[in-house]
Amino acid sequence: MQHPAEHSPLGKSSEYTSQYAPGLLFPIARSTKWAELGLHAGNLPYQGVDIWNCYELSWLLPSGKPVVAIGEFSIPADSANIIESKSFKLYLNSLNQSVFATHDELQKTLCRDLSACADAPVAVRIRSLDEVSAEGVTVLPGVCIDDLEISVSNYAQPQPELLRCAGSVQVSESLHSHLLRSNCPVTGQPDWGSVAVDYLGPQLDHASFLAYLVSFRQHADFHEQCVERIFLDLQRLLKPERLTVYARYVRRGGLDINPYRSTHAVEPANQRLARQ
Repeated sequence: MQHPAEHSPLGKSSEYTSQYAPGLLFPIARSTKWAELGLHAGNLPYQGVDIWNCYELSWLLPSGKPVVAIGEFSIPADSANIIESKSFKLYLNSLNQSVFATHDELQKTLCRDLSACADAPVAVRIRSLDEVSAEGVTVLPGVCIDDLEISVSNYAQPQPELLRCAGSVQVSESLHSHLLRSNCPVTGQPDWGSVAVDYLGPQLDHASFLAYLVSFRQHADFHEQCVERIFLDLQRLLKPERLTVYARYVRRGGLDINPYRSTHAVEPANQRLARQ
């Protein structure tokens, strides 16, 4: 069965254009992957957003002088489509020799084009380098589980059967790991990420959770679907009162993707980690 991205620019030789070309954006319906997880638009057990950061945003002023900035794009997790990442990069590069008189004009253009592709309202912020530099880098909340001793031998597919509870007592805790890795389902290129989990429910056995995350190591799927799978597997095990899964992925092609899924409507912080 062909992956929905097979007809996208992903994994293909592409000619770069530096003149504004919104037609380069390629939507991929979320419904196909939702169906694999037993989901559809009407029964999503989470709220959330996919935060994209673009570190190669540039355009021209009317004088011909170029501007550089960092773009932040927030795509709702329940949007009909994700935006295929290479098409996103090609579109952003098409702005390089295009003239925009003001930040506001560019922001409105980005918002209109990206919202049309995602088939949902996309929030856009254009940020100065000074603003982002002043924020520095941060660390994920809670306990890092990466130093736990585990034994792993299967990396081909996520293994939810590895997950187990440490007890029935309700706990509220935050955990994180930097050992998440999966592969692009079209090109096979590795995607490196860090993932944070916050929950209120029966205590999760930390070593089992680390082994489960490592089992994604050769799994082929997009960032968004990996995070949704982690969310669903933890929800089935813990049946928690509260659950949030937030992944921060290492950038590729000047873009990083940071999917956030939660049982509760919380505005996620968009702060860079050391690898970002």
